[in-house]
Amino acid sequence: MAEAMNPGMPKEWHRSRWCGQLRAEDAGQPVVLNGWVNRRRDHGGLIFLDLRDRTGIVQVVLNPEISRDAYEAGQALRPEYVVGVRGRVQRRPAGTENAELATGQVEVQATDLLIFNASKTPPFAVAENQAGPQVDETVRLRYRYLDLRRPSMYQILELRHRVVKAVRDYFDAHGFLEVETPMLTRSTPEGARDYLVPSRLHPGAFYALPQSPQLFKQLLMVGGIERYFQIARCFRDEDLRADRQPEFTQVDLEMSFVDAQDVQDVVEDMMVTVFHRVLGVEIPRPIPRLTWADAMARFGTDKPDLRFGLELVDVSGLVAQTQFQVFRQALEKGGQVKGIQAPGCARFTRKEIDALTQEIAVFGAKGLAWIAIQPDGQRHSPIARFFSEGELQALQGALQAGPGDLMLFVAGPPTVVAQSLGYLRNRLGHQLGLVEPGAYRFAWVVDFPMFTYDEEEKRLVAEHHPFTSPKDEDLPLLDSAPEKVRAKSYDLVLNGFELGSGSIRIHRREVQERIFRAMGFSPQEAGEKFGFLLEAFEYGTPPHGGMALGVDRIIMLMSGRDNVRDVIAFPKTQSATDLLMEAPSEVSPRQLQDLHIRVALAPQAAVAGK
Repeated sequence: MAEAMNPGMPKEWHRSRWCGQLRAEDAGQPVVLNGWVNRRRDHGGLIFLDLRDRTGIVQVVLNPEISRDAYEAGQALRPEYVVGVRGRVQRRPAGTENAELATGQVEVQATDLLIFNASKTPPFAVAENQAGPQVDETVRLRYRYLDLRRPSMYQILELRHRVVKAVRDYFDAHGFLEVETPMLTRSTPEGARDYLVPSRLHPGAFYALPQSPQLFKQLLMVGGIERYFQIARCFRDEDLRADRQPEFTQVDLEMSFVDAQDVQDVVEDMMVTVFHRVLGVEIPRPIPRLTWADAMARFGTDKPDLRFGLELVDVSGLVAQTQFQVFRQALEKGGQVKGIQAPGCARFTRKEIDALTQEIAVFGAKGLAWIAIQPDGQRHSPIARFFSEGELQALQGALQAGPGDLMLFVAGPPTVVAQSLGYLRNRLGHQLGLVEPGAYRFAWVVDFPMFTYDEEEKRLVAEHHPFTSPKDEDLPLLDSAPEKVRAKSYDLVLNGFELGSGSIRIHRREVQERIFRAMGFSPQEAGEKFGFLLEAFEYGTPPHGGMALGVDRIIMLMSGRDNVRDVIAFPKTQSATDLLMEAPSEVSPRQLQDLHIRVALAPQAAVAGK
């Protein structure tokens, strides 16, 4: 039989086994297989097919002495043709086994072959064992349905499925109720830009796609649900990075009558359970805790990678009287001087150090000071002459630097120093092979600042969101020194990535109004934007808190990938476009008319840059 004439699926061709399941003990069994031709090899009298489905690959033999029809049909096959095979499992002849395949001890002797559909030559090789040039990501995304056929992509999506199932099972077993919250809601003034949806029934009014279910899950606590979770879809119109997408999935949870430790215990136990169940990896408990101030001081970031050392060292006190004016001037302006030890890097050339200097310039660093300690203990540096021998020895001692090491220093405002050295720490940790392979190093970062100052808006904004509760002991500072207030917030970080953020929420109206006031909201403005929440607080709102964790980032780290686009079935590009569906796109004048919208840009300019 050569080709299916009926576009449907003939009953007699329904698969009886999956390709990747066949083993030596199945020898002699009749089977019906469905799948794609991974590779075809004509050996003059025999045709061998590698037949692929989502479980793996098995070899199929087309022998004209067994079935002339199947053999002749096989001559027309090309990679990615969709076929059905009927036949019998047999052991491969001695010496022809393939140890690289789980099915490598067997093959299927075909008696019938049916072509369900032919295939054009794909724009890139789907078979992952085929040699060929590296495929550009834009091509992969343009033909994502072909990219998804690659076994590695299926394995990632299967991993994602198992993680989400394990999360659901965990929360179900611990008394949480999964509740869906609206996708069409109102725009919020804090955080990233909203994606707006015009309303046809309410001309001139817009819905917003949710950046998170934050307000709804708090209202669920007001409603007495007490333990809520959701695998929530969220949307943020912000600039993209390797670990961001405009639409993403998060594990969202909220609990009533809890403190921060209660929420952290649940999340920690859930993550430990998921890693054990899905990967067989044991995460040590308790997960270590760092205050935000400690994380910034030691690692230059609030999401430190704990798989290696290279901690930042504050040497401000050691260089306060130095003759090196760059350091002294930075300290006189209220800045600081910090350094890191780069082990074995005294061999770095001036060109390599200049490259590092250029890389940290984006953080505002005015330069990178360095001292190389040669293997014989001699120091090589353009700044060494400005320091006394005692100062140089003190710097070496503080950074624990010895022969062969390179000391790197940045001077300036604390934020610039932290970002610059934090970047260099991560850069050198990976470059020097200091990262512990296969390790998962979690950490809780707690006691974040309640506010940060927004230079563009010239006002305080919430570090996390304005519904986070201040620490009790810092409440008196809300009116007198709000910049010193710490929040009951916490982040879970893993290997240098923030997995999620959470906090204990405000549950009393007067406290929420004080937060809005510290952020510069007038009572009228706060009422217009958040009146529904303030009113809800007057109807017996319990103490509550929760957290949201990014599913895409979790899967990215569990699968060893470095880009969330690799773990999403249909992702957007760096410019937030969908190359497969060609979105965003123009819409018809009638659609715009129905929505009472007039586009100011010319049609082509509106979609430029796709």
